[in-house]
Amino acid sequence: MFCLLVLPKFDVKVKVPEEMSVAQEDIKAEVCSTYTYKQPLPGTVWLEICRPLDRYVMIPMRITPEHPEGVPEFVAPCHKDTKQLDKTGCATFNINMALFTRVEKLVRNELSVSAGVEEEGTGLEYLGRKNIQLSYMIGKLSFIDTPKVYERGSVVEGKVKAVYFNNTPIPDKLLHLFEVKSWSVSHLIQNLTTDSDGIASFSLNSSRFQDNFQLAVSVLPKYQKHQGTRTPYYKNSEHTLTLFRPKTKDTPTISSLKVKKRETKLVCNVDELINISFTFVGEAPGPVDIIYLILARGAITSQGHVKVEVLDEPVTKGEVTIKVKVSPDMAPLVEVVAYTSLPSENVIAHKVDFDTEKCFATQVSLEFSPSAAVPGEENRLQLRAQPDSLCGISAVDQSVLIKEPGKKLNADKAIRRRTNYPYEVNDPDTCLQVRPKRYVLPYPGHEDRNAYSVFEVLVYSHTFKQVLECNLKGRLFKNMHGVGLKMFTNLVLKSPSCLTYHGRNYHHQPHGDSQWHLQWLLMVEWDPLVPPPGVAGIGGIAGTPSTPPIIETVRTFFPETWLWDLVEVGISGTKEVPVTVPDTITTWETEAFCLSQQGFGLAPPKELVVFQPFFLELSLPYSIIRGENLELKATVFNYQSSCLMVSVSPAFSLDYTLTPLAEDQQASCLCAQGRRTHSWKLTPTALGPVNVTMIAEAVSSHTSCDNEIVNVPERGRIDVVTRSLIVKAEGTEQTKTYNVLLCPKGESLQEQVELSLPEDVIQGSARASVSVLGDILGRALKNLDGLLSMPYGCGEQNMALLAPNIYILEYLTNTQQITPEIKARATNFLTSGYQRQLNYKHSDGAYSTFGTGSGNTWLTAFVLRSFVKAKSFIYIDPTVIANAKSWLESKQQDDGCFEKLGSLFNNRMKGGVSDKVTLSAYVTAALLETNMSASEPQINESMSCLRQSLGDKSNTYTTALLAYVFTLAGDMETRTLLLEHLDKVATQEGGNLYWSQSSEKSMSLSVEISSYVLLATLSATPTTADLGYASRIVRWLTSQQNSYGGFSSTQDTVVALQALALYSTLVFSPEGSSIVDVQFPSGQMTFEVNQDNKLLYQERALKDVTGKYSVEVKGTACASMQLSLHYNIPTPSDESSFQIKVTPEAECNTNQLRPKLTLRLESTYVGKEDSTNMVMVDIKLLSGFVPDPESLRKLKSALLVDRVEHNDDHVIIYLMAFPSHVPINHSLDILQDIEVENLKPAVVKIYDYYQPSDQAETQYNAAGNYME
Repeated sequence: MFCLLVLPKFDVKVKVPEEMSVAQEDIKAEVCSTYTYKQPLPGTVWLEICRPLDRYVMIPMRITPEHPEGVPEFVAPCHKDTKQLDKTGCATFNINMALFTRVEKLVRNELSVSAGVEEEGTGLEYLGRKNIQLSYMIGKLSFIDTPKVYERGSVVEGKVKAVYFNNTPIPDKLLHLFEVKSWSVSHLIQNLTTDSDGIASFSLNSSRFQDNFQLAVSVLPKYQKHQGTRTPYYKNSEHTLTLFRPKTKDTPTISSLKVKKRETKLVCNVDELINISFTFVGEAPGPVDIIYLILARGAITSQGHVKVEVLDEPVTKGEVTIKVKVSPDMAPLVEVVAYTSLPSENVIAHKVDFDTEKCFATQVSLEFSPSAAVPGEENRLQLRAQPDSLCGISAVDQSVLIKEPGKKLNADKAIRRRTNYPYEVNDPDTCLQVRPKRYVLPYPGHEDRNAYSVFEVLVYSHTFKQVLECNLKGRLFKNMHGVGLKMFTNLVLKSPSCLTYHGRNYHHQPHGDSQWHLQWLLMVEWDPLVPPPGVAGIGGIAGTPSTPPIIETVRTFFPETWLWDLVEVGISGTKEVPVTVPDTITTWETEAFCLSQQGFGLAPPKELVVFQPFFLELSLPYSIIRGENLELKATVFNYQSSCLMVSVSPAFSLDYTLTPLAEDQQASCLCAQGRRTHSWKLTPTALGPVNVTMIAEAVSSHTSCDNEIVNVPERGRIDVVTRSLIVKAEGTEQTKTYNVLLCPKGESLQEQVELSLPEDVIQGSARASVSVLGDILGRALKNLDGLLSMPYGCGEQNMALLAPNIYILEYLTNTQQITPEIKARATNFLTSGYQRQLNYKHSDGAYSTFGTGSGNTWLTAFVLRSFVKAKSFIYIDPTVIANAKSWLESKQQDDGCFEKLGSLFNNRMKGGVSDKVTLSAYVTAALLETNMSASEPQINESMSCLRQSLGDKSNTYTTALLAYVFTLAGDMETRTLLLEHLDKVATQEGGNLYWSQSSEKSMSLSVEISSYVLLATLSATPTTADLGYASRIVRWLTSQQNSYGGFSSTQDTVVALQALALYSTLVFSPEGSSIVDVQFPSGQMTFEVNQDNKLLYQERALKDVTGKYSVEVKGTACASMQLSLHYNIPTPSDESSFQIKVTPEAECNTNQLRPKLTLRLESTYVGKEDSTNMVMVDIKLLSGFVPDPESLRKLKSALLVDRVEHNDDHVIIYLMAFPSHVPINHSLDILQDIEVENLKPAVVKIYDYYQPSDQAETQYNAAGNYME
């Protein structure tokens, strides 16, 4: 079945402003909901707005007799309202802002807006969320049409404008115009009143001003630079007027260039005009070149210059126009830089970024024909691209994107903006050297003043101060530096950012009357070793009766992903792909991207709406537990323009019983744009996947509906929908496998196996099967994408999925058993695994578990050894391999050992030999497997490190690993000594041979140790005796295989399959066949194994779950037989190395449309190690429940949480290693999506990922009177 997930059928969109002022009276919010097939949703919507508490505030609790657990003394202000959606599927809310501004302490300057929409009839609910940032700015003031330069004695005329936060004018507003002399000194000049447009004019006689001056406008009669925290305010505005004077290279310039910004995007492959305006103030007449640079993606794409004339006037203004042609390789951002060197030797510049169309070198288009579809019909996908393009196409149910937004490929993701310039191009900050005042020759124009006075003039007359304060030269430097340009010039481009006096740097302080504290600096000679007083540490702060032929639609195919394929576009540049539309009533979000010799291309996204005007929808959870009763809801929709007479009936099934929940289930009227929901109580009678089929039929009738004669559709008058429901047994599922490997040599070999069930087995849950293969790797080959029934969510787990594919491909290739189908399947897994692994790669070449933090030595070595082998089958970027190898080599220490970064995946590998030796042996093995010679310096040094540990053989794991390393290095003498020791400590059981760690009873670790011994035995040139010895290890290893072909965990599966693949290659024979007879109490089964089917997975179900089974193999070929037993038992209460407690808490909120349950989890490790490995917490959800998306988001950032996954009806939490006897607490909110009666408990399991036998389980159910 394809319906694996219960996907949302509609989305919820919340529309609110991104930012609001606290002075605004109302908060307007609109909530809209539409089905994925573009029709409005009928239902109820609730909206809740809260002002969240500060993140780092501890709220005191008040203890009362009614609430001994405590009641918070302060709660976040919230308001909730409920409405009905209108015909468009929307509802509008107006909430008073004052509800959230009465309290200003302990709250954030934001509002969280949550909305939930409940579908009419089914009760299904989905959520939407937005945030609103709160501003205390009521309005803002600005100077407009006011000059920047004035001549002494002239009349300065200007205007000020007042607008509210939303930019609407403020009429009749009293404003105050000030001259600002310093931070704390200002002088009121005029009172102004705005007109109906919010504008007020002013006029000033400039005679009163001696130099540059600054104007400010405020609503307050006394000028204040800033208002208090969380105080509503009007934003002031300041404006500087500069006294006109001729310019020299020693005086700052107020001339300017301005590249004019455009609101529209630049169009690709068109000459676009860009204007540059200039204003030259006080410059000598003559020609000036305005030079412009066009930059994109970190490169100068074009440049040029325009000559203009500076007139013999105080101010020369004008504008020039340049042409820019945007090519695809320039998108999505073009930077235009303009600069000029003025006659006064000052340099001015300006830079503006222009957004461009998201254009590509390869043009791609995508069309469906027809452009709309009905379920199950044939369609054609028409793809156009450059000739000989290779294109990837995908079509995903819109429901998936509602559940996981942001997963679409779009132009913004395909074209990444250029990164910032490298930090290496930064110029060092330079400080201006100053010295104590001294008397020097008179400064021109100030013959009567001393040097201190002159310097004071330079600072406080806004000459030097303007350079420092306005930092025009700093802006020039920033404009050029910001696009990654280095400048070579003898002109002054950058202002000093600090002053140096007596070897001490003093940085700009933007507060206070003296921004540089120069008064004391220039007037007093301080001891350079003694900091001046008060300055230490200064810094920047949707007829007639008739009976047409019955045409019905039967809908059973409901995939999440419809199309996912590579398509070659031929020389014509077009490709038509025939497709069959799935049965889902939805919108398919379709994408296509192509590669050609011209480059990359991305098609505009295309939607295919699959719809029929009369259809049925079923509401089912993913799974329920036997004994529970489900309310099955079937909703029939009529989007035709006339009324229908509709009957809804279930198909007969032996797997469940249905009881109608309404008395009248006969045909009834359903008029245009109408819908009706029918309900049954579903009680399952079988376990496993159950198909639920419902039939809706538009029947002919002479009965009128709403005074209308009913209509019967020409097509699709019967809609049949089949959905899958998984019925699980109660308790916890257990799996036992019994593996038998028999290799007859012309004779008959027999083995007995007895299957038994525990006394507490859940009745009816047991099932058994027998499978036979002619190859010990055949089971793993069948399950290449799932060798373990475990999550694969981190870097090491992904490699454990990838690596076995390599060893099996090597084996099949070396033994000439590879087929095109197997190779295509395996290499596809390899390619996807390789791409996934790059998500965990660091920039230095290392890899880590989740792609964050420091690189992990063990994982990087694992990746390296796997990628080197994988490159024989797929493309691996050589740089990726080289970088990983270089990183590992850089971690080699002086003693030849390798530095441990990150943890060993399994802490049971620790023992008498330090982690350092174990790790170094693993890294050395990885380097040797990359074909490095044992004579290379790095290997020589590492072997020297390993030899130092040979005296301690107490750690069997390390000894076995060392035996493999010395075998790879060709040191046969040391190899022999290690293998002899290992033979002495081996465990022999019948014809089986294996090893275990003396201090551990870990089957996972035993498999890994035994596999390393097998590799060491076979990696040299094995003798017949070696192969005989190895066969005993192989018999034991194969007996430990799970039903998927893997073993217990990741590392044991990887190493064991590597060893088994090597053994299978060495003993492979292209001849022989055998007959396998399996006898059991009620009969027998016979399988044939030969060279044509040795890789074929032959499986049959067993009627007898328990009893004695006899396996007999006759012939000349090996046969691998496995009996698999699956059953459920009550959740175990005994504890091992873990304890897990789950406390469910109900939220009895009558306003809550969907009941919510909070799960409080407490996890504790009580084992003998100091800490755990990575720990998994697997939470089975109650039937009909789903996790709250917001709660999942919060859980991802909770204590020790590395990753959270929601898979079907489970939530899986990845926890970092945590210490012994320290309780770790987490919480998860779950919401009831579909009502289920007689809820059975759900199981929560905690286990060590690399030591799965260390586990604990518990169960929970709905709390108290939760379901009442």
